[in-house]
Amino acid sequence: MLVFGAHADDAEIGMGGTIAKHVQAGYRVAVCDLTRSELSSNGTVERRQVEAAAAARILGLAERSNLGLPDRGLFVCREQIEAVAMEIRRLRPRVVFAPYHVDRHPDHVLCGQIVTEAAFNAKLRRYRPEAEAVTVESVYYYYINDAAEPDLMVDISACYALKQQALRAYESQFDSPAGREDAVWTPLNQGYLERVEARDRVLGLRRQVAYAEGFAMKLPFMPALLL
Repeated sequence: MLVFGAHADDAEIGMGGTIAKHVQAGYRVAVCDLTRSELSSNGTVERRQVEAAAAARILGLAERSNLGLPDRGLFVCREQIEAVAMEIRRLRPRVVFAPYHVDRHPDHVLCGQIVTEAAFNAKLRRYRPEAEAVTVESVYYYYINDAAEPDLMVDISACYALKQQALRAYESQFDSPAGREDAVWTPLNQGYLERVEARDRVLGLRRQVAYAEGFAMKLPFMPALLL
């Protein structure tokens, strides 16, 4: 599995439990962050990298990479599509994940669009022929800020504690800035993690489990993995 996010912590917010569940089942899971989050209101690039590495260890990722594309400078353009397509070819995943196309943060929306284009290009044998073409079996879209009616829900009850631990690794984003001169109040440090848990709990209630994560699909579901 290869999970793309615009920023470090996107993947954990949207599908940290699904990642942990597949790692525990023996699947190799990688995360690729498109940007270094250099425009974040809190934290530095260096601190965000340390936090992302800590979250990766908690979840048991096989690899975490960063393409270094510009924060708030994502565009559906040839260069950025190519960068993502070549990452898909490098890691050769069976399944790819990206943010859903409706979200209050424009970078999340654009990340999903770029990944959709890149997954298509990655399978074309005459596109950048120096790298072997890769056909991704499925592309799924996870929710970050704005949830829709999911096409698929995954029971993550047994590994929800790991999702919470991975999210708490991002102290610069989610911890209260009270008493810290280098931090400001944002939606992320005003009960955001509690809202994420509430969303996951509500989804779980619909399937009579403790917690669940939801996904959208463009094609009919094929159970390639545990999903």
